[in-house]
Amino acid sequence: MDGITGIVGVGAILLLAGGALRLMRQRVSARWLLAAVALVVVNDVMLTRGYGLMPDLFPQGDWNWQGKILALAATLLIASLPAFGWRESRLTLAQAAGSLKACIPVALLYIAFFAVIAWAFPSEPATAETLAFQLTMPGLEEEPFYRGILLLALDRAFLGHRKFLGVEWGWGSALSCMAFGLAHAFGFSDGQFSFDPLTMLLTAVPSLIGVWLALRTRSVLLPVVLHNFGNAVTLLL
Repeated sequence: MDGITGIVGVGAILLLAGGALRLMRQRVSARWLLAAVALVVVNDVMLTRGYGLMPDLFPQGDWNWQGKILALAATLLIASLPAFGWRESRLTLAQAAGSLKACIPVALLYIAFFAVIAWAFPSEPATAETLAFQLTMPGLEEEPFYRGILLLALDRAFLGHRKFLGVEWGWGSALSCMAFGLAHAFGFSDGQFSFDPLTMLLTAVPSLIGVWLALRTRSVLLPVVLHNFGNAVTLLL
């Protein structure tokens, strides 16, 4: 029940943000905003195995392999729908012409950010399962969702865009980063909502880099690779 309340809270925050932007006379598509909220709910249902209603096929594992695989499968299925499309959702290996050269400095900044985090917050030695999970599942599941279908839906929900640093930014970019941060920093337990500002900062800020990379390359490939590096580097240094 706590998980359901928490995701309802995240959905409400997105809707309130959309309402606030509408009051600021921003162009908002209610249909796509509701679609984005629905995507967040579906993703959470898959990650939690239907809030525990689905059988656990990996009871001996320490990590949520099943939830991540289910969430990724749902993302790929949604991306295949005509309203989305794999290429429009940036679920492609093809990179925009000339984009990789421009992305090298940004990718190095991303790597440096997480290297500093790994140095500042050293972790205990990792098990083989932990290392395998962090090198694969976070980026493979989260990037196609947050920098893929969710970003696409939010970009269509908030129609005004401005070019900055070589890409077209919109409120959807900011809200997709906010949703990513809330997924890690916001929750509900023991009868009250909780929020961790540091976790929000350490997730939402690098997610802006991930958004820029996805927009610039028109692919989530580089964000996936860098995301998994960021998760695993703390275990390797």
